[in-house]
Amino acid sequence: MAFAGDGEDAGDPVVLEITDTSSAAASGAPSLPCPAPVCVSYLARFDPLPSPTVAVRADRHRLIESSSYFRALLGGSFSESGRAYVQVGCNLEAAVQVLRYLFEPSESFTITPDNFLPLLEGALFLAVEGLLVECERWFRTMCSQTSATIVPLDFIIEVWYFAQEHGVTFVQDICPEYLAQNLAHVISRRSFNKIPYGLLCSTIECPHLTVDSEKQLCEAILYWVSENTKPCERPNPNSVDDHLFLLSKVKICLLPLEFATGTKRHWFDFGSNTVCTILNLLKDSLKTLMDAIADGNMEGYCIRITEYSKNIVLSGCPQITTAFLYISVLPTYLDVSFKRRIVSSYTQVDHQSLILYDELEKSAKTLLFRNVHMVDLSKCPNVHFGAAIDWLKLAFPELRILKALYCLSFQFDDLLYLLLRCPWIDEIDMAIDKSTITPRQSVVSSSSEVLGKLKRNSRKYYISCPSYDRQPNLVFLNISRLTLEGRDDIDDVDLLKISVLKNSLCYINIRNCTLLTDDGISNFLLKCTKIHSMIVSYTSFGNRSIQTLHDMTFNIQELHLGGCKGIDAAAMSQLMGMINNTTFLCLRETSLTDDALCKFFGSSLEYLDVSETVVSMSSLAPVIRRNCNLNCLKTAGCRSLLFERDKVEHISGNKYGDFLQEIGSTCLEDVEMGWGFCPIQIEDLIPSFSKVRNMAVGLGTTLAENVLHSLPVICPFLESLTLRFQVISDRVVRNLLESSVNLQVLCLHYCLGSLTSFIFQAKAPALRILCLQWVTPWITNDDLTILTKNCNLVELSLSGCKLLDSSCQEIIASGWPNLVLLHLEDCGQVTLGGVSSILNCKALEDVLLRHTGRGIRRSIVDDAIRELPLLRKLALDLCDACEEGYDSPSNAEGKMMRSLRMSRCKTLRGSCLELPSEGSSKPVHKDTVVLEWSSTRMTTTIVKERSVILFQKKRECNKSIKPPLFYAWFEIAGYDV
Repeated sequence: MAFAGDGEDAGDPVVLEITDTSSAAASGAPSLPCPAPVCVSYLARFDPLPSPTVAVRADRHRLIESSSYFRALLGGSFSESGRAYVQVGCNLEAAVQVLRYLFEPSESFTITPDNFLPLLEGALFLAVEGLLVECERWFRTMCSQTSATIVPLDFIIEVWYFAQEHGVTFVQDICPEYLAQNLAHVISRRSFNKIPYGLLCSTIECPHLTVDSEKQLCEAILYWVSENTKPCERPNPNSVDDHLFLLSKVKICLLPLEFATGTKRHWFDFGSNTVCTILNLLKDSLKTLMDAIADGNMEGYCIRITEYSKNIVLSGCPQITTAFLYISVLPTYLDVSFKRRIVSSYTQVDHQSLILYDELEKSAKTLLFRNVHMVDLSKCPNVHFGAAIDWLKLAFPELRILKALYCLSFQFDDLLYLLLRCPWIDEIDMAIDKSTITPRQSVVSSSSEVLGKLKRNSRKYYISCPSYDRQPNLVFLNISRLTLEGRDDIDDVDLLKISVLKNSLCYINIRNCTLLTDDGISNFLLKCTKIHSMIVSYTSFGNRSIQTLHDMTFNIQELHLGGCKGIDAAAMSQLMGMINNTTFLCLRETSLTDDALCKFFGSSLEYLDVSETVVSMSSLAPVIRRNCNLNCLKTAGCRSLLFERDKVEHISGNKYGDFLQEIGSTCLEDVEMGWGFCPIQIEDLIPSFSKVRNMAVGLGTTLAENVLHSLPVICPFLESLTLRFQVISDRVVRNLLESSVNLQVLCLHYCLGSLTSFIFQAKAPALRILCLQWVTPWITNDDLTILTKNCNLVELSLSGCKLLDSSCQEIIASGWPNLVLLHLEDCGQVTLGGVSSILNCKALEDVLLRHTGRGIRRSIVDDAIRELPLLRKLALDLCDACEEGYDSPSNAEGKMMRSLRMSRCKTLRGSCLELPSEGSSKPVHKDTVVLEWSSTRMTTTIVKERSVILFQKKRECNKSIKPPLFYAWFEIAGYDV
C-alpha cells in the first residue's frame, strides 16, 4: 500500500460520486437524491454497500499520484479537473476496495480471496499501477503455497475467467502452474469438472504437472470429458477434437492394466488402444524403448516425477521394467548412447547394471527428488527389486514408504539389501497372498523344490552386513512398520535378522507366515521391545510368545491372534489380563473362553473380533459396555451366544440378553453377527447400526424380511453386505440395490427365497463385487446381459447357475472387461467350447472354474499365465478337462502366480448321507493338487477337499436348524446330505 492516512484530512479534498454501472438494477432504478459524502474509513462499515451510488470524500493529490485514471481526470484538461465534486461510473465494489487500499493504514487492510477480484478489477479500471503489482505479488504467493487447500478451486476458476475477459497475463501464467503442481489434490474437488477447457489444457501441458500416477491423470480427464459432454445433444466436432487432444496427453503405456481394460466399457477405442499398447510392451519392452530413444521420443515412457511429487504409484503395471524407473530420473542432457546402455542393461538386469550404477552414482547423473515420500511398486512382476532399490537410493533421499505387495520377486534378501541401502525408510509393505491350504484341510502329501531361475541381487554381496546384535545400531533407527503377510518362505532365522530393527520397529505383520515357530516369534519379541502392534494371525504364535510378552513391559495397542491354535486356555487368560490398553483386538478361531475374556478390563477398544470362539453374552456384554468407542464388532460363529430363554432372562430380564442392550449404546461401523442375535426387531438395530458400513449376517441369525427390507434406512452408509443362510426375496434385494446408494459389495451365500430375474433390472452404479452362491439357479445369459448394463463389476462369483452356456463368456468379457476375480462353479456349460473369451479379460488376477463344462484344453495353465499378466490364483477341476487332464505350468517363475489348484472328483452313489432318491449320482470332490509359489520355492501338496469339513458343518448346523430347512440349504449347494 502506497500511503497511510485518511482522505478527510486532506488539504485539497474532492468528493467522488461513484455510481455502480455493473448492477442491472441500478440502470433501471429511479433517480435518487445525491447521498451525503462519507470519509474513506467509513466505507468498511457498509455491509452491504448502499447501491447504486456512494459519495466519498478523498484527497485529490493522493488520487492523482496513485492512479493514472484520476491523474487524467483530476489533473488534466478535462472540465472536471478543477471541480470539488466529480461523478464516476464503474463497478461500485471494485472502486470502494481500491479507495480503501489507497487510504486505509496498511496494517488494517489485507488482500484476501474475497476482495482480490474487486481489487484487481478496480486497479485495472482506475489504472492503479501499485495495486496491480500488489495483486500479482499476492496471487503468486498464494499459489506458491505447499498446501492445495489454501486456494479454493472455485476461486481459481473465477479468476481465470476474469483474466481471460480482461487480458490479465500474470493470472494466465500462474493458474495453470498452480493447478499442475497440485493436480493430485485438485482432482478430488467437486468443482473439478467446471475447470475451463483452456485452463485444463494449459495445466496438462505444464512441465510441472504433478500426479501420483498416470491413472490419476487419465481418470481426471475422462471424468472432465464425461461431465462436459451432453448425451442428449449431437457432439460438436470441435469438442470431440478437444477431448481427443486431452486424452492424447496421457502416457497410456504407464497406465495400470486393470484401469486400462476398464476404460473399454465407456471409451472402447481409447481402452482397446491402451490395452494393446500395454500388451505389446509386455512382449518386447526393450525394442520399444530403443526405438523411442532413436526417435528422440522418450518422454512418453518416462514416469511423471517433478520437484513437487510426493507419491509415485505404479501399482498394477506389469509392463513396467526396471529400465522405466531409471530413464525417468535421467537428466535430458545425457547422450543417446548412454540412455541406450541404461535401457539395455536394466531391461534384463545383469552384471553390466552394477557398472552402470557406479557410473550413475559417482557422476551424479540422476536427478534428486527430495519431496517423494512414497513409492508403490505393487503388482509389478517385471521389476528387478535389487536394481530398483539402487534406484530408490539414487533418486529419493527422503523416501519414507515403500509398497511392493504381491511381488514374489521381492525376496527376503532384497529386504535386507533395502535396509542397508535405504535405512531412512519408515514403512515397508511386501505382503503376498496367503496360502490357499487351510488348517482344516487334510494334507495327504507335500513336497517342494527350489526355484531354478531366481533373480538374485548380486550387488548385495559387496556390502558388508552389520552385526545384528550390535548395541546400539544407529543405522536402523527409522523403520517402524514392516508387513510380511503371507510370506511363507520366511523362517525363524530370517525373523531374527529383522531384529536389527529393534531400536525403531513398532509394527510387525507376519500373518500367515507359516514357517515361523513359537520359539522364533518369542526370540524376536525379546529383541524388539518397542513393538506395540502385532499382526500374527494364522502363525505358530503360542504360549511361549505370550510368556515373553508377560515378562516384558509391552504396551500393546493392536493385537491380531486369529487362528493361532498354539495358545491354550491358561495362556489366553494370562494374555487377557495384560493387554488392557489395546485398541484393536482379534481373537477369532482361538481358545478364548468366558473365563479368559472376563480378565480383560480394557476400555479403549475400537475393534473386537471374537468370531468362532466359545464366549457367551455373560462375558462379552461387560466388554462392550466398557468400550464406548467400539466401532467394529465381529461375533460370527459364536454358538454359545445363543442361550435358552430362562438363562437370558436370568442375565438381563429381556429376551435378547445383555448383547443387544449393550450394543445399543455403541455406534458400530463394521459388524459380523451370527448366533445370539435372533430374533431382532428394527427398533433394536437403529440406534447402534446407523453408521454401519460393513455388515455380515451368518448362520444362527435369521433376519426377518421387514428388517432386511429396511436395511437401507437402518444403515444409510452401508457399503458391504454379506448374507449367509437367510431367507430373501425380490423385494429385499431390489430395494438394497436401488436404495443403498453406497453399496459396493453384495454377497449372498446359500440363501432361500423366491428370487427372480427382476432383481437384475435395478441399477446399482456403485456395486463392484457381486457374489451369488447357490441362490440364483435360474440365471440365463439374458439375465447377465441386463446385469452388465446396470452395474460395473470388478469381481463376480456365481455358483449353481446351471442354465448358463458358453455364450455367457463373451457377455462377461465385454460387459465387465476390467474383472479381477471370476469364480464360476457348477455353472452349466460355460466352458464347453473352451475359455477364449475369459482369457480376454486381461486384468484377471483370480480365476476359479469348477464343473462348468468339459471343454478346457490341456494347455490352460500356460495359456492363462501367458494371456493374463496379473494372474495370481487359478483353480480348475479335472471334470472340465476335454483332454484327460492339464499340463503343469512350464514357465511360472518370475510371474505373478501364487497358487494353482486342480481338483479331482469321484462319483458318489448311495451315500449314507444322501436323501433317498432313485438313481442318485453326483460328483463330489475327492482331493486337490495344489501348486504354490513363494519367492524361492514351489510346493506341491495334495489335500482332501470339502467332504470332511462339510460333514462337520452339517453336524453343527443340525443341532439348531429344523431338518427340512437344513437339508434344503445343502441340497441347493449340490452336496449330498
